Amino acid sequence: MGLFGFWSGLMGFARFVLWPVLQLKPRSTEARSGVSPSLHHFSSSSPLCFHHPIPHDRFLSINFAFNSSLWFLFIFPLSSSFIYCFFTRLQIKTLETLSMAMKPHGKSIMSSDSDEKSVFFKDLSLGPNEAQLKFRLIHFWEAWNPVKKTLIGMEMLLIDEQGTVIQGFISPGRIEKYLPDTKRGSVYKLNNFYGSRNKSVFRVADHTVTVSFSWNSELKVLLNCPTHFDADSFRFHSYEEFQANCDLKGDLYDVVGHMKLVNGQSIVEAPVLDEVEIAKARRVLIHVQSHDGPVMKLYLWDQAARDFCKKFNSYEGTPTVLLVTTVNTKTLGGTLALTSMSSSRVFMDYEVQPTIDYFSWLGSNPAIAEQVNAEVVTKRETMTIGEIFSYIEQESAKDAFFECTATIDDVVHGCSWYYIACSGCHSKVINGPTSLICTSKKCGKVNASGVPQYLSKISVYDNSDQAVFVLLGDAGRELTGKPASELVRSYFEANGNEGVNLEAPVPEALISTIGQKHKFCVKVTEHNFSGKTRSLTVTKILPLDPQPTTVSSEDNHTAATSEETSENRVDSADGSKRTCDSSELERVKRPKCGN
Repeated sequence: MGLFGFWSGLMGFARFVLWPVLQLKPRSTEARSGVSPSLHHFSSSSPLCFHHPIPHDRFLSINFAFNSSLWFLFIFPLSSSFIYCFFTRLQIKTLETLSMAMKPHGKSIMSSDSDEKSVFFKDLSLGPNEAQLKFRLIHFWEAWNPVKKTLIGMEMLLIDEQGTVIQGFISPGRIEKYLPDTKRGSVYKLNNFYGSRNKSVFRVADHTVTVSFSWNSELKVLLNCPTHFDADSFRFHSYEEFQANCDLKGDLYDVVGHMKLVNGQSIVEAPVLDEVEIAKARRVLIHVQSHDGPVMKLYLWDQAARDFCKKFNSYEGTPTVLLVTTVNTKTLGGTLALTSMSSSRVFMDYEVQPTIDYFSWLGSNPAIAEQVNAEVVTKRETMTIGEIFSYIEQESAKDAFFECTATIDDVVHGCSWYYIACSGCHSKVINGPTSLICTSKKCGKVNASGVPQYLSKISVYDNSDQAVFVLLGDAGRELTGKPASELVRSYFEANGNEGVNLEAPVPEALISTIGQKHKFCVKVTEHNFSGKTRSLTVTKILPLDPQPTTVSSEDNHTAATSEETSENRVDSADGSKRTCDSSELERVKRPKCGN
């Protein structure tokens, strides 16, 4: 601006001063207003003084030009300063406008511990963001498609310095780039990301935006960061809240409470868990009570089950308080059940502040810990066969478990008493081109190992009605005392492996149970409610209740009642079994390992 003013002043001086002076030439009297030609030379001693008369109009022109030049020279410094300050201020305002335009979606920014600027989670919006985030990584896990068995990506739980929690996501193709620097509990700085819409099912954070890593994202670990970030954040639900959101597949909330049973063992008996067995079963069943609410069933699967078992066995004493994050609510057997997800984490006793607080509360309320007996937790309602069928006919009926005492009348013939199951998940396997294939979508093994499992139908009755019970897996072993695989193997070994493509007939171990009275745990499901079947699935054989002192008279009365009603009731074996030729029953059968 100074150079511009200098040249402007110089050009003005030349225009208004030098140019009019240079125009002053001696003019002849003939051409100019009659002045004597003898008086026509300038004085050599004073170039600015004229020794000849100058016309009045010419003098005024020179005087005006000279005064204008002086006026411009006076105005020039002021005008130059004004122009310089004006354009400088205009440039600053322009830069400020550009800076505001570059802010992500016009959101307010805050100063961090360094000269750089970061955006809070609460100010994030959808779309590409060139801003910077600072956060602590609480947790990360792999997300898989359970049907297609494909990796969806890596999901994360992030928290900023204001305590706002948000979900993060890295697509499968970028996991390898960021995974080496990913560590739970570390503080990070992230530049450039995409704000995608948070999913509507199984959410782990309240925020509507998910921080998705994009092609130009830059992640850096911040060591010795002076800014405080909370170590964790939890979202707890009570029993009533879990019940209200059951089966909705909505947000995943956390549960904290004290344990009552672990895999059927009372917590007061200091149970010891077998890590190998739990890894094989892939689950742990825990009965947990939150404060003074009802007892809930909590199923921990896969990694959550392994973490629970490892932590549980690491305590010198028996841990009491349990916290599990992001659990899903389902209705199993007509009752509320909580199940872990791939994002679930397990904490006990004094690991985190919520378990410490709950442990302190439990110590102040010792009666709560013994409010519910272990027997009450697992006790199922006892019904007769007739009452169970009446329950099924109710419009409000749901999946449920019942206990029923009945006598075995016959083993249903004409159908296989076992099936070939996957050794891993116990689902049915089928013959593939070269191997056995598991039919379970969750397992999906294409080279499965087949193991015989019980699938036996027995006809039973009590004083109210008769029914067909289906024995599955462990229930059949509990009834006969032998696993199905042993009975099938023994039959073919005894018969020299004859009948390659046939099935083994009903074994004597199963036939010998006819006439025995047992207490069965039966399950009713949607198949029963829809009328597709009246068969009741047996999940467990329970010990009979202790007999009173008048057991002999009761037994005689039961036998008499059975004899009196035997002629009037329809033979359950004839009424429910599939008909077949006697020759087919006697035929030696080979198990179809591919079925």
